[in-house]
Amino acid sequence: MRVVVAVDEARLLVEGLRREGIDVIAEVAASAPALAAADGMLGADAETMHRALADADALVVAVSRATMSPTVVALCDRAGTRVVPLVEDAAGERIAASCGLETPLKLHTEPWRIAEALSATPQPPTAASHARPQPRVIAVWGPAGAPGRSTVAAELAVELARGGRHVALVDADTHAPSLALTLGLADEGPGFAAACRQAELGGLDARELTRIAVPLGRTGVDVLTGINRPSRWPELSDRRVGAALAACREWADYTVVDVSSSLERDEEIMSDLDGPRRNAATLAALRAADLVVAVVAADPVGVARFLRGHADLRATVGATPVAVVANRLRPGTLGIDARGQVRRTLDRFGGIEDVWFVPQDPRSADAAILASQPIADVAPRSPVTLALRRFVGEAIVPAPAPQRAVKQRRRGVHRSGSGRPAHADADDMPRLGERVV
Repeated sequence: MRVVVAVDEARLLVEGLRREGIDVIAEVAASAPALAAADGMLGADAETMHRALADADALVVAVSRATMSPTVVALCDRAGTRVVPLVEDAAGERIAASCGLETPLKLHTEPWRIAEALSATPQPPTAASHARPQPRVIAVWGPAGAPGRSTVAAELAVELARGGRHVALVDADTHAPSLALTLGLADEGPGFAAACRQAELGGLDARELTRIAVPLGRTGVDVLTGINRPSRWPELSDRRVGAALAACREWADYTVVDVSSSLERDEEIMSDLDGPRRNAATLAALRAADLVVAVVAADPVGVARFLRGHADLRATVGATPVAVVANRLRPGTLGIDARGQVRRTLDRFGGIEDVWFVPQDPRSADAAILASQPIADVAPRSPVTLALRRFVGEAIVPAPAPQRAVKQRRRGVHRSGSGRPAHADADDMPRLGERVV
């Protein structure tokens, strides 16, 4: 059995595998296969990596967002090399499952167990890995031009909090933070910047997050407000944001992060490569997310802007699922069959097949701004609320198993010919906002 080990600091692992009779022909950095697959290596290094994979029977690789992607799997498939994934946490398991890899082993598994797995028949992913994972961190992104990122983020947080769930709503926008202003919260408090500072010092836990956050009424949503001046953006560094969101993952059932539109990386035009980056918070939040909700304004200009930024978004998030929400849908700017026009355009120019539509409701939106509250609280029957509720129930929160219908007729309930109670509540009526595939 000839093996390439792509694990950082793998000396003990390599020695253990060799004691078990495994021929380790190459020991490389965990990111080396990904760099080779993406043409990130040049010259002899790339040729050596490709030759090693072609000569090996298996690649033992530490799986993370930076080391695993469909291109790495395709590279190993072309070489006829089996991929044995090692994961450190649940995020690694999700990445391995999304790439179609076999059942992963823990990163610090004993070498003899890894040797046994190499000698055994590859185990396909378990049924649990095929099930849709439940996202814990959800980043809400959209292109420039105010497509409604903050509104969608706030409404998603409120809908996710239904049923007693604890939801954190984080404003990580370093260009134009607006959640505090929109929801009528004081933006002079500690907020997300304080959480980032505490995370860097190692003192951010559930108690500290509860102290820093501002509760949003009785919705079950705790808000970490954004910076109150755009000049404070250096406080939201890549490392700080990643550590703060990791703490939020353990603190709340769901964490909804509102990020800015800009995805540019300015390292190539900077002489100081270790200096702060204006878009570091956005990029770190997108990399930490289990699901990205991409908001597109449902008008010709908004769709064009979205398609220009969608390629950069996909390059940033890699294998992370992206759910596209077309916001403020109205026939006035698109004419007849507005849904169909948006769907066909996104499919043709962006390869986007699944689109969720949120209709425009200016009266409810104006009432929410006037009251400094979410639309769901001001207008519970708004088409916006009902559309996002359906999106949450079908695209984010796994639906419970259907219950068997009760056949016996209950006393006092008169049914119509269709079988629906004559006094059915409005919740049973069809909801607006449909998913188009």
